[in-house]
Amino acid sequence: MRLPPLNAIRAFEAAARLGGFARAAEELNVTPAAVSHQVKQLEAHLGITLFNRLPRGLELTSAGQEI
Repeated sequence: MRLPPLNAIRAFEAAARLGGFARAAEELNVTPAAVSHQVKQLEAHLGITLFNRLPRGLELTSAGQEI
């Protein structure tokens, strides 16, 4: 199995820790859309959903909490 892209892991970690793509983007000096894209790439690579996307933010799924 190939390892997931490092930027995708960084984006996931920052979004999980900070509670949103916008805050993660600010910390990583990228756009929120770039963080979202990286997280979606990681989800596709792993075959699981890591976040529930809510109208006002994110919520880690149980699978996302385990990572």
